[in-house]
Amino acid sequence: MMSKDENGIGVRKAEDPNTKNGSSTQVENGQSNLICFHISATALSELANERSRTALADTLEKGVKTDLRNGSGVDVESPAIKSEVAIDTASLVSCLRESEQNGKPEEHSPEEIEADKNAEIAAHTLATVLLLSSPEKGIPQSEVEHRRAVFGSNGIADKILDSFLKLCWEAVQDFVLIMLIVLGVITIVVETTLGHDEGGSSQTVPAWLEGAAILCSVCIVVFVTAGIDYAKQFAFIRLTKSLNETNTKAVIRDGRQIEITDDDIVVGDILSVNSHSLASIPADCVLLGPPGGLKMDESTLTGESKEVSKKPGDIVLSGTTASQGYGKMVVIAVGLNSVAGKIKARVYESEDHEDDLGGDDENSPLFVKLDKLAKQIGLIGTAAAVLVFAASCIIGLAIQNQPVRLLVDYLIIAITVLAVAVPEGLPLAVTLALAFSSSKMMKDQNLVKHLDACETMGCATTICTDKTGTLTANKMTARGLFMGLKDYLLTDPTVKLGNYIKTHDGGANSKILEFLANLISIDTMDETVLVVEDGKIVKSSGNPTEVALLSLVHELGYDYADIRSSTKGRSEEGQLAEYLAEGKQFEFSSARKMMSYAVPLANGGYRLYTKGAQEVIASRCSKIMDGSGDDLIMTDDFRETLKNTALAYTRRGMRCLGLAYRDLPAEFNFDEISDTVKNSDGTEAYEAETDLVAVGLVGIEDPLRPEVPTAIQKCYEAGIDVRLVTGDNPETAVSIAYQAGILRDEHFVNEEKIAINLKPNVLMDGKTFRTAVYRETDGKKEFDQATFDNIWPHLRVLARSSPDDKLTLAHGLNQSNLYIDKATVKKLHNEDNITIFPDRQVVAMTGDGTNDAPALKRADIGFAMGIAGTQIAKDAADIILLDDNFASIVTAAKWGRNIYASIQKFLQFQLTVNISAVITAIVGAFAYQTTPLAAIQMLWINLLMDSLASLALASEPPVDSLLQKPPVNRTDHMITKRMWGNMLGQATYQIVVVMTILFAGPQLLGIEDGHSSNENSQHYTFIFNTFVWMQLFNEVNCRKLKGECNVFQGIQNNSLFCAVLVITAIVQVLIVQVPGLQIAFGCVNGGLDGRMWGLSILIGFGSLPWQQVINVLYGAGQSYKGYRMRKTLKRNAKIAIRNGELEPLTEYDA
Repeated sequence: MMSKDENGIGVRKAEDPNTKNGSSTQVENGQSNLICFHISATALSELANERSRTALADTLEKGVKTDLRNGSGVDVESPAIKSEVAIDTASLVSCLRESEQNGKPEEHSPEEIEADKNAEIAAHTLATVLLLSSPEKGIPQSEVEHRRAVFGSNGIADKILDSFLKLCWEAVQDFVLIMLIVLGVITIVVETTLGHDEGGSSQTVPAWLEGAAILCSVCIVVFVTAGIDYAKQFAFIRLTKSLNETNTKAVIRDGRQIEITDDDIVVGDILSVNSHSLASIPADCVLLGPPGGLKMDESTLTGESKEVSKKPGDIVLSGTTASQGYGKMVVIAVGLNSVAGKIKARVYESEDHEDDLGGDDENSPLFVKLDKLAKQIGLIGTAAAVLVFAASCIIGLAIQNQPVRLLVDYLIIAITVLAVAVPEGLPLAVTLALAFSSSKMMKDQNLVKHLDACETMGCATTICTDKTGTLTANKMTARGLFMGLKDYLLTDPTVKLGNYIKTHDGGANSKILEFLANLISIDTMDETVLVVEDGKIVKSSGNPTEVALLSLVHELGYDYADIRSSTKGRSEEGQLAEYLAEGKQFEFSSARKMMSYAVPLANGGYRLYTKGAQEVIASRCSKIMDGSGDDLIMTDDFRETLKNTALAYTRRGMRCLGLAYRDLPAEFNFDEISDTVKNSDGTEAYEAETDLVAVGLVGIEDPLRPEVPTAIQKCYEAGIDVRLVTGDNPETAVSIAYQAGILRDEHFVNEEKIAINLKPNVLMDGKTFRTAVYRETDGKKEFDQATFDNIWPHLRVLARSSPDDKLTLAHGLNQSNLYIDKATVKKLHNEDNITIFPDRQVVAMTGDGTNDAPALKRADIGFAMGIAGTQIAKDAADIILLDDNFASIVTAAKWGRNIYASIQKFLQFQLTVNISAVITAIVGAFAYQTTPLAAIQMLWINLLMDSLASLALASEPPVDSLLQKPPVNRTDHMITKRMWGNMLGQATYQIVVVMTILFAGPQLLGIEDGHSSNENSQHYTFIFNTFVWMQLFNEVNCRKLKGECNVFQGIQNNSLFCAVLVITAIVQVLIVQVPGLQIAFGCVNGGLDGRMWGLSILIGFGSLPWQQVINVLYGAGQSYKGYRMRKTLKRNAKIAIRNGELEPLTEYDA
């Protein structure tokens, strides 16, 4: 049974009457024995937040329930901790505080050693005394649930899913849907309550059918939209669950090391981590002794890319990664009490909260335009309906003296006109386009969480991308080798270094290649492993640098495992295994910055192979190996060559390793210390690792993904700027940016493509950037948009950046109105060849770390990494890159633009129908106070048929040409001039045809006039059938938006489009010819004969050649307009130049 004392400290009933290590005591409390955890979850959370030894002392002090700083002494009566333990803890707390007050001691001084020892004891005390755990045995499995109840669970509760009803409510907020609901309700009320006269109606269908059908269409759209969003939530949960199941850690419980999932970890667990698995820490911990050279990558939380060394007693934060060494640590805070958990909670709780910089959540550019368009159509439709009603009343009642009861008929006709004017299929078209694209994007490694993010990405003007894993392969690879006094440096990312070495300039000497393979294979750790299948490396594990070296050995044609197993003193297999002890390993340490391995030689003596930091290795070399494998004296020239080569590698962003060897006599003492050489930290060096022979240098880097340069080139062709935002150093960032194509020759001042040769503001580091764009006002920092606008047009690489810099960059770009300043825009173009997008920036941001979440939410589109990304980053993002690949972002941009184009195609089709139908209805109202197209026929044309058209046009696959034009402006209207030309041209054809049949059809076709008939007529059925077939053929025209001649191009790739055309045609035949449907849809009894069907299809087919006429007329009009404009501009410019009012025109002006 769990309870809490008055201080909020958890207690539990004793399960074992024996106390452990004096860390707990039996407490008489009525009939119960209670064992108390001597610290609360809140206090442990504060320790994780403070992250100092002073905070550790404060926590221990709270645990013994005393206030040492106030001199109150130890409460020996306290039942919490035995008095002798409390006294020892009090003394330890005093020592910790004293060492912190004295400031940081000198490195390796007795004071530092003493302080580190006290911190290690404090960590042990925290684990054993306060948390009742054991560094050796861990916690009992039986205590896990009790600890979870007291300190919380590490599995942060999943974000509450939106209910289906809530998603339906959000979907129904669409303006068009609201209009349709109002229209449907009004139609039902008017039809059912006012009704028709007793005997004069020829109504053949229920009065409420049209209104009910409109409401049904709304329900379909709402359910489809909500269903897609609902399914997306579960898809994301499945992805998250599968990722969580793979996140396991090694902990000690009941004296055994076991693997458990991150969610199962509790406070008091003893966690074992090492850098070989690049373990991510799942909870806040305190490192225990003994020290294991542990270094942590805290960039996901702090943004600082530099590794942080950890000593026993230091706090290790959740969300950080072990990058070097190993360690054992006790868990102190889990779930919402941990640092990463608190950030995750804030992400979940602030879905609708503005960021600190004052940004707001806007609708996507598409939905802003659609809302605007819907309101415009609504106003036009309302005006048309009022006009029809007024005209019918005036003509019918005032002029023709018809009975007043016909007002109801006039009102129904007016409502029908409004129904025709409103594009009922538009919401469904948008939903289908987004859903279709998001499902296709999933196959292209984009998991879309928010449907509107698809289209927003199509409007993106700037992509701010990470480096590691996004532009690069996230796999260290050897890209340069200096050996045999020859430099093998790769510039082509598709070429492997091993192949280049074997083929370049005749290939390297086989003798030194074999020597290199032996050196690397022997002088690497057993934990570094390559899995080779069919001659290819399929998997690797261990130290990433050593993986790169062993991969080079494989590329050179050698098997590192065979070399190890056949080397005496290194082999652990077969007969040679008994000689393993004859080998001598000098393990890598941060003090020595090198690793060595000595193996016995066949002719006696030893050969020591060594690798390490280039500057350390080079300083200990007295000779150098030449191209034949012979040793030469290390002259100043050779030393300078090594230095310059290493510098060149470093400038290219490579990590440079030195390789060397030394032959030693058989009687050599490996423990001997050098009298003259010191390690890099000042400690004594081994004599064996001096007087070396330099073999060469290896340059290692995380190489660029081969598909990235092409993808970035596509971005520039598409008018999308790409900026690199990374925590890496400037040299590495510039190297990768240049290789990727983010930086081009124009950004450098000379031929050498290094950081110091970049033009101003093209490269900035995070600190400089922050200093520049924030100003002090009354002691507070405020964002300076004006200064930011001076920087961002030039900025291409932001190095050593923090997640806060990402947030600032996203905010500044999004809020920039620089495009309004035409003078500055013109100057940037003329002087720096920088083109500013003529509207507000739409920003896409990538991120993988916990602290990237705010920037991902602030950007218009947030991309999280599916492989390397933290859960919090994924939760904050709009789209998850399942392969962490930049090329997938470009794919998302292409699909986004395709969505916009698909909706434009549907609008072109729908509005053509609407224009024709509304004008037909208006003419019918003026001429006959009725409409030639019955309300139910209008419904088929405008709702069901258009909904099928929305499915057909929304499924058009993207084409590469979409990325060969700039993004669409936020302020550009959805309907372009070209679309207006197509719509008005086709509407003119359709209206002329319908008016001809309406007024002259009976005489031309020899059929009965439908105006005077009270029954369903052949005349009006022919108008209806012809009208539908014109829409069907025009649907093919609407596949193209730019006046392309071949409207059938690519139609074979869209089977859904073809299927919809066939289905629509079949349904139309059934409506006209099947008796039951004839009555329901107001068609003539018996249907149409063959002659009428032939004419209907032939007239419909005329829409195709008529589109070619429209293309020619529009092109001629544009050419003439351009000619007149150029002529006017030249005349005005000549006058202005002659009067001295204007400088000669530049290319930009033209």
